[in-house]
Amino acid sequence: MSLLVTGIGELVTNDPATGTLHDAALVADGERIAWIGPAAQAPAADDRLDVQGRAVIPGFVDSHAHPVFAGDRAAEFAARMAGEPYTGGGIRTTVAATRAAGDDDLRSGIRRLLTEMRRQGTTTVEMKSGYGLTVADEVRSLRLAAEVTPETTFLGAHVVPAEYAGRPDDYVALVSGPMLEAVTPYARWVDVFCERGAFDGDQARAILTAGAKAGLGLRIHANQLGAGPGVRLAVELGAASADHCTHLSDADVDALAGSDTVATLLPGAEFSTRSPYPDARRLLDAGVTVALATDCNPGSSYTTSMPFCIALAVRDMRMTPAEAVWAATAGGARALRRDDVGVLRVGARADLVVLDAPSHLHLAYRPGVPLISTVLHDGVPQ
Repeated sequence: MSLLVTGIGELVTNDPATGTLHDAALVADGERIAWIGPAAQAPAADDRLDVQGRAVIPGFVDSHAHPVFAGDRAAEFAARMAGEPYTGGGIRTTVAATRAAGDDDLRSGIRRLLTEMRRQGTTTVEMKSGYGLTVADEVRSLRLAAEVTPETTFLGAHVVPAEYAGRPDDYVALVSGPMLEAVTPYARWVDVFCERGAFDGDQARAILTAGAKAGLGLRIHANQLGAGPGVRLAVELGAASADHCTHLSDADVDALAGSDTVATLLPGAEFSTRSPYPDARRLLDAGVTVALATDCNPGSSYTTSMPFCIALAVRDMRMTPAEAVWAATAGGARALRRDDVGVLRVGARADLVVLDAPSHLHLAYRPGVPLISTVLHDGVPQ
């Protein structure tokens, strides 16, 4: 079945050859876009959706999320709001709850969060493991994530679990050996939390190198809590994305600017931890490719809303609305090394969002307002 989407007041394509169109239309033929152009020239289709002057943008690409978990850390959030600093230590609380949960409970949680994401315009999402930290629990986490997305990331190197306290090198050997071997059938990516209190540069290098040898793409949590080796390690190893990027030296920025590694910024984490926001303007002005993502997780960024992250990026990270929308769509696609999402052009996936607004500007202009009118995923209204 083909679908004509017409009456588009503003069509943000993210395609340099097309740009932003007005009074536009597009045709989705099954899962792919078959035609884009002026509404007056639109071809016939099996069905028709008239959006009556609303804006249409590509579906959001959330390239960093942790939705495979059990439990709740609302009390930890309240403590931070009362003045306690964020250290990352609460991850172990979620590990205990996740290990104790059954498959059906975890599956239900994943699907609940995915439904929230879809309602807010997200059509592509990356999902990480990292709250199991045993071979069996990491395999389970990735197996369940793979039921709903092809973008699955092995994050066995999230923190060193309690049973390996005082023996971090033994845990690194497990992650880069038997655990990696067991999860590889369910994972596309491997990630490491390269921060103080988690994994240092040498440990991160060992895990990422092993992951690359196993055929997985590379991602890294880098420079969130302080300066460190994560960003330059990401560039050196050719990682697709260095995520957080809050504390950057000039050398870090230069390394990113001279590479294909995307700087994925996660303003929901700064909002929820009262930490300094990354300086997106500095990165953009240096020529770095920037993505925005939710970092959806129960401890430091319990949001599924890409529109919320766009508003934060514009207000607190010095991005223009157009830059923020691009980062939340095409930027996320770059971070996943995808060219079939985050863009509206012939042959791309028919993933798009109809805004209940005349322009993409309203995503930042009207923060907190539910502006997602209709979501098409693979050409099907959700």
